Amino acid sequence: MDGLIPYLILFGIVFGVNLMPAFGPPTWSIIVLYGLNSDMPVPAIILVGALAAASGRFLLAHAFRLLGRHVSEKTRANLAAVREAFERNRKGGIAALGLFALSPLPSAQLFEAAGLAGMRLLGFTAAFFAGRIVSYSIYAYSAKEVRQSSFGELLAANLSSPPGIALQLAMIAALVALARVDWAKLLARGKGG
Repeated sequence: MDGLIPYLILFGIVFGVNLMPAFGPPTWSIIVLYGLNSDMPVPAIILVGALAAASGRFLLAHAFRLLGRHVSEKTRANLAAVREAFERNRKGGIAALGLFALSPLPSAQLFEAAGLAGMRLLGFTAAFFAGRIVSYSIYAYSAKEVRQSSFGELLAANLSSPPGIALQLAMIAALVALARVDWAKLLARGKGG
């Protein structure tokens, strides 16, 4: 059991961070920190981190799905139009999600939007998990190149930098805008109807 505790701690930290709707530390920084400061095998860090991140985001999306029941009828109709458009072009949406999952951009708002829109979350989360396996592998194996003394500065700068804060605020604004746009009308116009 003692050998399992470090894995459970890593899972708990990453899971908790991925439940945060905004302003949480990036999971890649936790992966790098574990890669630098633990004796855990790198493949285990990657797998536990990706599983915890996907589980946390899945639960976050479900929480926003519940929240979606308490928004106005107009907002629900707009979100239903987004869901229908996404489901019509499922392959393109999953590919876009996979690319997004590989990027260092915050993913919380993407899952919040999916939850609000009532999208099917299992495939969405599986694509996120696969993307995180790839990106966390890059971060974890690159951790050996990062000097430990500069890592704390890097993490602090990422969490408190004006561009980092601006990106989080922009993602929150995009989530609000997603719910406000009359997607049914916009999508009908795009089809030439």
